[in-house]
Amino acid sequence: VQVVESGGGLVQPGGSLILSCAVSGFTMDYGAIGWFRQAPGKECEGVSAILTRDGIRYYADSVKGRFAISRDSAKHIVYLQMNNLIPEDTGLYYCTLDYDTPKWPSGWWTWDWWGQGTQVTAAS
Repeated sequence: VQVVESGGGLVQPGGSLILSCAVSGFTMDYGAIGWFRQAPGKECEGVSAILTRDGIRYYADSVKGRFAISRDSAKHIVYLQMNNLIPEDTGLYYCTLDYDTPKWPSGWWTWDWWGQGTQVTAAS
């Protein structure tokens, strides 16, 4: 299984970014793909997840209405569209895989595979 994130960067508050997660070796027929983030001095937080079988989406309260998760099953890619970014969104964003159907909100320790992470910084 390989999980590769891309799309992070530096953006001014109010700006937008799209993160991509390319997955190989993982069936998109069941389980879930999610995004977690780690900010300095803070616990790793579940940001969003999508169930691969039926497309049900989950979001952290802090990003509802601003972030959107989507998938391209044919290309095995999951996207995280992030709009109206605020400084509190700054962190290392990880794409994660779960072979089971996760509960939400979900503890980071329950997910099976992790990418290397991509840095997102919202600052003036």
